[in-house]
Amino acid sequence: SPAPHLARGGDFTVNFTMTNLPYTSALGNPNSKKFIATKKALTYLLDRVLKNSSISPAYTGCTVVALRSKKDRDDTGVDAICSYRDEPSDPKFNRVTVYRELSDMTNSVTKLGHYSLNSQSLYVDG
Repeated sequence: SPAPHLARGGDFTVNFTMTNLPYTSALGNPNSKKFIATKKALTYLLDRVLKNSSISPAYTGCTVVALRSKKDRDDTGVDAICSYRDEPSDPKFNRVTVYRELSDMTNSVTKLGHYSLNSQSLYVDG
């Protein structure tokens, strides 16, 4: 039988599109310098935002899993998976609340750090 998890937890996905980063094949290659640098920057920015959200005490980190071509390579889509602990004392993950907080902290889904965002592109799924 599988070993019991020490901390129960869950994942949620965060997707959005950056409009000032044209997609290149390097962004589709997880081993390229460009992918690694972009992933590092986005991980830092998502971390900073989620550490200021209501889920913060339970939040354990995000991983950028893919960068995708959007709008015929003019834009770059981001797929990230974020994790949280699910202990009785932790705040419960609420998709709507986290969406609203991410929206507020990205200036209505227009800015994340130096990246410009497509305001219609944010998607949070628990």
